Amino acid sequence: MDLLYFVLFVSILIFIHEFGHFAFAKLFGVKVLTFSVGFGPKILKVRGKETEYCVGLLPFGGFVKMLEEGKAREAILPEERHRTFEVQALWKRVVIVLAGPAMNLVFPMALYTSVYLEDKEFLPPTVGVVFPGKPADGKLFPGDTITAVGSEAVASFPDVQKAFARHAGVPMRVTALRDGKSVEVTVTPAEETEVVEPSELALFERVGRIGIAPTYPAPVIGVSRTDSPAFRAGLRTFDRITAVNGRKVETFVDLARILSQNRGDNAVLTYVRPVSVPRSLGGLCDIAVLETGIASLSPRPRAEGVVLRENDPDARLKDTFERSGIETAEMYAAFVPEGSSEWRAGLRAGDRVTTLDGVTQRMWKVDRRGGQALDDTTMVGQLLREPNRMHELVWTRGGERMSGTFQVRNERWDDEFGQHYERFVFRTTHWLPRAPSKLVPNPHPVLYALTRGALETKNAIKFIVVGFVRILQGRVSLAAVSGPITLYDVAGDAGAKGTTYFVWAMAVTSVNLGLINLLPIPVLDGGHLLLFLVEWVRRKPVSLRTRELSSVLGMSVLVVLMLVAFKNDVTRKWDVIVTQVRDTLQ
Repeated sequence: MDLLYFVLFVSILIFIHEFGHFAFAKLFGVKVLTFSVGFGPKILKVRGKETEYCVGLLPFGGFVKMLEEGKAREAILPEERHRTFEVQALWKRVVIVLAGPAMNLVFPMALYTSVYLEDKEFLPPTVGVVFPGKPADGKLFPGDTITAVGSEAVASFPDVQKAFARHAGVPMRVTALRDGKSVEVTVTPAEETEVVEPSELALFERVGRIGIAPTYPAPVIGVSRTDSPAFRAGLRTFDRITAVNGRKVETFVDLARILSQNRGDNAVLTYVRPVSVPRSLGGLCDIAVLETGIASLSPRPRAEGVVLRENDPDARLKDTFERSGIETAEMYAAFVPEGSSEWRAGLRAGDRVTTLDGVTQRMWKVDRRGGQALDDTTMVGQLLREPNRMHELVWTRGGERMSGTFQVRNERWDDEFGQHYERFVFRTTHWLPRAPSKLVPNPHPVLYALTRGALETKNAIKFIVVGFVRILQGRVSLAAVSGPITLYDVAGDAGAKGTTYFVWAMAVTSVNLGLINLLPIPVLDGGHLLLFLVEWVRRKPVSLRTRELSSVLGMSVLVVLMLVAFKNDVTRKWDVIVTQVRDTLQ
């Protein structure tokens, strides 16, 4: 199947490229003798009125042979001389040559658009998480539904992101629904620099962000004190509450709202609890199973005279914790690798982290699914901001304060291209799953798909151009250049993953093919355009001898590049090749 995917993948891209040349040659009246997809022996040949359409055995290129004078001037009938490529106006020749690469750059727009037409639903414009220290902190709260940003109505979370992204540093009036009532706050998006992968390209985007994510934390609880009503009721950290008095609970916001309305009455909580089963499946892995349970919780009555402020989510969370001992599991360690530096410092699973280097912690790390980059307002972000120093961590265990010092782990490795990488990692993790969100329909699916298709094509062009520049600058090794073997793997992998992946890979490769053909190397389309530029400057055509010499030079350059690409492919696959040869010989 990989071979079939590869042939289909390459043939479509070659056809699109050559069809661009063919279509505009026909449009301008140039006689096309041959239209071929593939080289070598012809496995399919159809004779048209004046053009022969062929499919070659080797799917590594194609060509459109037009009527040209060249050295065979006498072979051209006088009445057809006006249909030769050379006699066309310079601008027409430029368009014909440019049409091939242009088709490779336009084609991805259609491919991307077809992919984005599948986006019929989006996450709603709700606030699921507010990141500490960000512009929205203290102004928007989990559970808020944003209805407008400035004068622009928003219907989905992508609309919210887009509205803030283009207004970095500008105060924006935000209208939101909170507990059924409309509120207005002013939030100024902070400008954030996001690194576009791979990082060695040093490609950045600057966007406005306010520090919110759309998905709610699930009702997974933390119980930090053994003298709390929750602990006495048998509830424990990482229990996931599923219902209160038979009323289904899906998010921690819902749980806090229900418990804050309780005046001290007994409440029946249904929960599921993850129970570790070490060395399961014959010792192959460690797993956790969920056990169900029921707890009878009696929150402490609210003190006389104390009134919970309406429309104040922060006060609601504080009230829930003080009266029942239940809080979110955000800052509880779920897994501490044995032997890690934090393990040696004394941290264990179930501990609640309170401060890092004297700073109170409110969030473990940023959830990348929320469209946010890692930042230093979270605990992990602060650790990675200063990875080379010793850090002091303070936590509680059963209500008792504990502390320890440690340093973040440093990992180093080389990838298949020989690029050296180094990163710092904090291996201890927490566990706070996200609740499923109810999606909202895409109000303008066609317009959205067209807009995203154009944007993705623009980003792909920018990405590849920057890659070329970084190679010329020596900041990216020539080992990153790939050839047909890598393309074969890409086509096979994308085809195996499904149509969407196949189309996506084809779009990126099409942009790559179009830009490579625009390089000013003779025999490529960019080389022809360079000769046309010389012709325009000199006001007369370049001599046949010059064109022949430039073709030889260009072919030599291409051969060298192909050898480099092939060598890189073989180097990456060398271990696989050796193994296959050894197996064959045995």
